[in-house]
Amino acid sequence: MNATDEESDRQREGSSDATPGGMADFRRPGELAFAAFLLIASLVLLWSAYGIAGFRALSSPGAIPMATTAAMALTAGIIAWRTWRQPRTQDETLRIAVFPNSVILIALMLVAYGVLLRPLGFVPTSALFLFIAIKALSGRSVLFTALVTLGSLIVIWLVFRMVFTVLMPPGILPEAEIIQFLRNLFRGDA
Repeated sequence: MNATDEESDRQREGSSDATPGGMADFRRPGELAFAAFLLIASLVLLWSAYGIAGFRALSSPGAIPMATTAAMALTAGIIAWRTWRQPRTQDETLRIAVFPNSVILIALMLVAYGVLLRPLGFVPTSALFLFIAIKALSGRSVLFTALVTLGSLIVIWLVFRMVFTVLMPPGILPEAEIIQFLRNLFRGDA
């Protein structure tokens, strides 16, 4: 595989160039926006740290937070400046490099999960989410996907609902009856 093929593969899969010999002399899609976000966030944190006690003395309560956030703001500024000066890559787009199909799919599924959690409940919503995510990301058979989904869901449900007794939205599943049946079964009352 030559360098052009490797570059083409890297673009298609949206992987990083964080390896030595990557694209250090070019600005990747979204890189400048992220650097600007870091600079603005650092400046907001610096202002917040200044609000603790101002800049009266090195022993004041806000001195360490101010020093830390000042270092953050300074380094974020340097990174933003260096990033702004670099030329953009011509062979990548934000859609391919930062938001490939799998990222968009999972983001949409997380929104759907949040919407469906209360009406359907934890178990059916999680089963649906896991099945679609595993199938889409692994590309394996429906049987494999169903078995992994079922096994994962059983473990998650047992750990959080039975061991830690975390209350989860019951929804359409008669979860209380199932829990009581399991308790009776393990006590020998079934």
